[in-house]
Amino acid sequence: MTPAGKIIVVTGGASGIGEALVRRFARDGAKFIAVADIDLAGATRVAESVGAGAFHTNVADEADIQKLVTTVEAEHGPIELFCSNAGIILEGGAETSDAAWERIWDINVKAHIYAARAVLPGMIARGSGYLLQTVSAAGLLSQIGSAPYSVTKHAALAFAEWLAITHYDQGIRVSALCPQGVRTNMLDAAQDGMGALLRESAISPEQVADDVIAGLAEERFLILPHPEVAEYFYRKATDYERWLRGMRRLQTKARDLDTA
Repeated sequence: MTPAGKIIVVTGGASGIGEALVRRFARDGAKFIAVADIDLAGATRVAESVGAGAFHTNVADEADIQKLVTTVEAEHGPIELFCSNAGIILEGGAETSDAAWERIWDINVKAHIYAARAVLPGMIARGSGYLLQTVSAAGLLSQIGSAPYSVTKHAALAFAEWLAITHYDQGIRVSALCPQGVRTNMLDAAQDGMGALLRESAISPEQVADDVIAGLAEERFLILPHPEVAEYFYRKATDYERWLRGMRRLQTKARDLDTA
């Protein structure tokens, strides 16, 4: 898959990784890009700068995603790449309120389901289509300080895996984008010790977009802008107890930074 000549949707396209993807797809000759975001002003700013279209979209609302897909396909043609990129993070553990759990679940998991429901029938009928789902290294590993983020990102990865297994023979390709720290507003807002640790190895959204292009070209399921995540994942799989001990040490380091 290459962006040239393709009709593409990017949710969460007003900033961060989403904005970087939009700009890179435009540079690589996409036919049309739908910049979808709950922040319409931000989406419009990005869209106007690259000749794309802006769409006010709340990814937690299935009707909004259905409207986005219907409108884009009616006005521009079949969507060939849907980037389900919008996401949020919340701190906390088991004590986190039901309302907060439901909100992050809707955005980090159900939005991927809604997108698949909206575009898969047409893609399957045409025999081709691509779903890029922004997950996180937290979906492979864990997120110290945030049970809701860890749980929802694991679920998002599981859904991407299921799609990749189930629909491959129907011409559908799926990639799960799993970066660690990326220099975005989300990371900037994380003032805790874990945020500080992630900033030490943080990369730019533009680097993530470059890695996405390479991953799409190879139709790779896992796109890992931080290559070391593959090693961490291997260690987790081969010696879970050792990996847990290492994560506990990392948690202690993060807490020490919180109290420093």
